[in-house]
Amino acid sequence: MDKAYDQLATYFEYLNDDCDYENWSQYLINVLSKYSSLKNGIDIGCGAGYFTRALVKQGYQMLGVDVSGAMLSKAVQNSKKEGLSAEYVLQDVKSLKVNKKFDFAVSINDCFNYVPKEKLKTAFKKVYLALNKGGLFLFDVSSEYKLKNILANNMFGEDTEKVTYLWFNHLFADRVEMDISLFIKDCDGRYIKKEEEHTQYIHQESEIIAMLNDSGFELIDVCGHLGKAKSSTSERLNFICKRT
Repeated sequence: MDKAYDQLATYFEYLNDDCDYENWSQYLINVLSKYSSLKNGIDIGCGAGYFTRALVKQGYQMLGVDVSGAMLSKAVQNSKKEGLSAEYVLQDVKSLKVNKKFDFAVSINDCFNYVPKEKLKTAFKKVYLALNKGGLFLFDVSSEYKLKNILANNMFGEDTEKVTYLWFNHLFADRVEMDISLFIKDCDGRYIKKEEEHTQYIHQESEIIAMLNDSGFELIDVCGHLGKAKSSTSERLNFICKRT
């Protein structure tokens, strides 16, 4: 099987068109707009670049980083298609190293679920070092509840005009391993099968907060998706903190 997003990158935004990208990006913009001093930002785990592009449109200078070369290639294509200026670089958040500091960092849609628990504090510290003093850090994770009770040992799938996928999940004590099969329609009408593997790690809210504090961040808020009040069944948790 291929690595995560080697094949999925081409269809990622297409297959996620039901996740309400517009309101999701507006939530980010609303949070960032409360801090008038923010000018430049880094989008960690930028994927195909939707949120990077949304923030560029708001006048922010953006750097998108991702561990997937396929995703970054798609991000560059998407930005050029929309006539937007954004820089993209291939980097892993666990070893993030940039040549300047940023006013804020965002990491949206599960990036830190791909970081093993024993590497999470290291990743947070790398983000800390990439920020100016007082810099804002806004990120989310799929919650423990979602991974254990919704994804767990379930199968998902969708049949679209361009691609069909089957997604099989296997729950372990600290993670969910995912096998994804894509059936891609070729120009002659035949379907080509591609497969890739993903692993998302289960992170508890209390552990995340402790690691953020140990990394030098001051926690501002923890809420549910799009800023809603969190609950025991929240599928996504948003963390807002700043570099002290």
